Amino acid sequence: MEESWDVVVVGGGPAGAAAALGALRVRPQARVLLLDRAAFPRDKACGDGIAAHCRDEFALLGVPGLIDDYRPSGRLSMISPGGAHVCAAVARPNHVVPRMVFDARLVRAAGERGAEVRRHRVRALAVRGDHVLVDGTIPARVVVAADGANSTVRRLIGVPAPPAGQTAIAVRGYADVPPSDDVQFIAMTRDGWPAYAWSFPIGDGTANVGFGMLRTRLAATGRPGREVLHGGLAALLPHLPARDLRAHHLPLSPGRPVPGVGRVLLAGDAAGLINPLTGEGIYYALVSGRLAGQAAAGRPGAPLPAYRGALREALGRHLRTTDVLARAARRPGFVDAAIESAARSRSMFDLLVEVGLGAGTVPPAMALRVMRRWLLNGAAGY
Repeated sequence: MEESWDVVVVGGGPAGAAAALGALRVRPQARVLLLDRAAFPRDKACGDGIAAHCRDEFALLGVPGLIDDYRPSGRLSMISPGGAHVCAAVARPNHVVPRMVFDARLVRAAGERGAEVRRHRVRALAVRGDHVLVDGTIPARVVVAADGANSTVRRLIGVPAPPAGQTAIAVRGYADVPPSDDVQFIAMTRDGWPAYAWSFPIGDGTANVGFGMLRTRLAATGRPGREVLHGGLAALLPHLPARDLRAHHLPLSPGRPVPGVGRVLLAGDAAGLINPLTGEGIYYALVSGRLAGQAAAGRPGAPLPAYRGALREALGRHLRTTDVLARAARRPGFVDAAIESAARSRSMFDLLVEVGLGAGTVPPAMALRVMRRWLLNGAAGY
């Protein structure tokens, strides 16, 4: 039996590394163990998008210059299911950094701050009074589960996985683009809606490209998933033949995620924290991971209430907003109206970016503007 750890983090992705960094920012002398089944660097199927809001989190985690060597993307272009188009400069540039690089840098930063990083696959948890025993040999005062969409820890503590209707599936690859291309592009389609393809240039002559849709809509096609996903990507981005295609699941936020049980806290994908409008998850991962780590190290006697309260304050209103909007967005005409409004109004464009990539909410006046345009377009028909 090992000596007890103050915090054991399961999963070395952005949520897990942020949890380790967050814990050590609160208590620099805390004993923090970061476990992951893989060795870093390792690839992870993802859109690789790092929203400008993530840079705020880097500063809070003590790693402000983490991706300064990557070129920012200053423009965003979107085509709605019905063909409405908007292309504009974003208020704050975003970045695209391959997860092979991004995750390894965060894990290395956690190790440099004092966390022990260990390759280990977690298979069992047991509560022992005021401790949690991991795999029978690793005792922890608090465990932060950041082990992804198919979280083993979530299953072990009895929290159900998101239902199929709240889960998306996407395929991601890479394609060659001009090195000067710095426009992040999203093309939506009515076929299988909600569904869209993306192209996110990295700045080195390649772009992360992909296509995603709801798992239930994929199943409804009755066709092999590979055929549907690869075909959707090829149809929407025919000029960008993709390589290294890999599929992944995205548990979309239900608006009120379960933050954990007892001394086990859930963060990132393990908590179902993925924006249901855009599929963005890295910002949520960094925020929830940091807050979970701070609660674990700062309030070890009652970590869950502290984490729940902090998560509610940081993302509560935003998550409820995206939940409502995601329901409305099941009608492609609503999204057409939103994109048309963004093409006519700079403030509406900025709001869409804030809601889709950060923690924004929608003022009633903005919501009414979209509703009016939807009605003018003939909402009843679609």
